[in-house]
Amino acid sequence: MVRKIFTPKKDISKKLYTSVGIFTFITALAIWSILTYGGLVNPLFLPTPSAVVTTGIDLFANGHLLSDIGISFSRVLVGFLVAAAIGVPLGILMGSLKIMQGAFEPIIGFIRYMPASAFIPLLILWIGLGETQKMSVIFLGTFFQLTLMIMDVTKNVHNDLIDVSYTLGASKIQVFTRVILPASLPGIVDTLRITFGWAWTYLVVAEIVGASSGIGYMIMQASRFLQPDKIIVGILIIGLLGLLTDMLFKIIYRRSFSWMRKDGM
Repeated sequence: MVRKIFTPKKDISKKLYTSVGIFTFITALAIWSILTYGGLVNPLFLPTPSAVVTTGIDLFANGHLLSDIGISFSRVLVGFLVAAAIGVPLGILMGSLKIMQGAFEPIIGFIRYMPASAFIPLLILWIGLGETQKMSVIFLGTFFQLTLMIMDVTKNVHNDLIDVSYTLGASKIQVFTRVILPASLPGIVDTLRITFGWAWTYLVVAEIVGASSGIGYMIMQASRFLQPDKIIVGILIIGLLGLLTDMLFKIIYRRSFSWMRKDGM
């Protein structure tokens, strides 16, 4: 049994897979509890789990937290959707046509190494402090990586499929629509799942400047007033929202591409 578990690429039962995940969460919670309830860490730096739960309940009760969640979710969603609307077709073209890859890969590969937070001063100068600026930060944080990942997915479509299509009389447009796109769709959905998770990581950065609402704003305000319990509540909410969207993409993947076997999906 032990030998099977630690054999590379070897499948394990779904029950064991779920059990080890739950065990990891319980272990992390136990360490947190020992450090805080045991008095090993100052509550000013790390509050107890019960204090965080109480703070979360209070924030939900007064209604402000739900409003912040809605505002933050809309910012992440719009920024990501715009990035996907441009990045997916561009990535497919870059992965299919060498001329498009040569034109766009160098500049996109160069810009993707620039931190999105570094663009905040320029975005403020160009478009001000409104919602567009915050969505633009999330767009910049996801667009370039998403495009290159979609390009790689499309490039991995087997040339044999394309050659056979031409042999059977398919036109260039038909190769795009009936061969390259269907073969790339599972990888595209998986890429969107991963990059949507990245979009959540840029939320606090997007709401750092000029915001008066949102989870990131709540976290920054809590840090100024030395409220670590509120900070942790905000971080946990972002994590839970990211987890929920990840699960949604996994459901879409399983139902849309049931023939694809992917561990953990």
